[in-house]
Amino acid sequence: MAAVHPVSAGPVTFGDGSLPFIVGPCVIESREHAVNMALAIRDIASRIGVPVVFKASFDKANRTSVTSFRGPGLAEGLRVLAEVRERSGLPILTDIHEPAQAAPTAEVVDILQIPAFLSRQTDLLLAAGATGKMVNVKKGQFLAPGDMRHVIAKVTSTGNHHVTLTERGVTFGYNNLVVDMRAFPMMRALGYPVIFDVTHSLQLPGAGDGVTNGLAEYIEPLASAGVAAGVDGVFMEVHDDPRRAKSDAANALRLDCLGPLMERLVALHRVPPCPPPPEVRG
Repeated sequence: MAAVHPVSAGPVTFGDGSLPFIVGPCVIESREHAVNMALAIRDIASRIGVPVVFKASFDKANRTSVTSFRGPGLAEGLRVLAEVRERSGLPILTDIHEPAQAAPTAEVVDILQIPAFLSRQTDLLLAAGATGKMVNVKKGQFLAPGDMRHVIAKVTSTGNHHVTLTERGVTFGYNNLVVDMRAFPMMRALGYPVIFDVTHSLQLPGAGDGVTNGLAEYIEPLASAGVAAGVDGVFMEVHDDPRRAKSDAANALRLDCLGPLMERLVALHRVPPCPPPPEVRG
């Protein structure tokens, strides 16, 4: 498998042979909920011995319906994430949607995430890169793996090489996504770590009544397949009560399932890869 440029966010490094996790609720629902989730996730990861980044969005700007819950917004959201970081000690990841959000968000969090629908937005990528923080770009549902070389070039043109790429499924007809396991080695061949967003790969976009539906029952097999394919990190949204989650309820992992699944994925990650086949001549 191709070597990649390791990328670090605080004590967590992607691409060094470990299997870090990016875990948290889809959106900040309240200060208390975000803090409690972060502390619970930290304790689970510490018990298992895996590196973990806490994620939560201050704004979900691409919800299906105008009436859907979006989050507390930039100012309040960053105050919550600052408290989460201080109390849990975990690195923090959150999304940005506009170039003007990059600099103030970078003052609080460790990783700036570019949503999939915005993965080609040049000004946003340049603003994120200019902060010097790690930039995690989700591959658009409309892009081929090799297309991400142009995304990398935009971010690294700022002098920032702290870049990771995230697979989150490809549009497959109406209201469905599919994950091509070949995408992981294809994107790793571009030289940067690749993360698997299991949660959003299981969305059924717009398939609900004004909401995105999902298939949470397939989290374990899909995550296992991605780890077996050689990803550098796993992204999963978790919630203590997915039925009450204010965003992505249908494809969130229950918090009490996180530990067992982490253990399974770490065990799979430890299996050595097959040696490359001999060159065929003739």
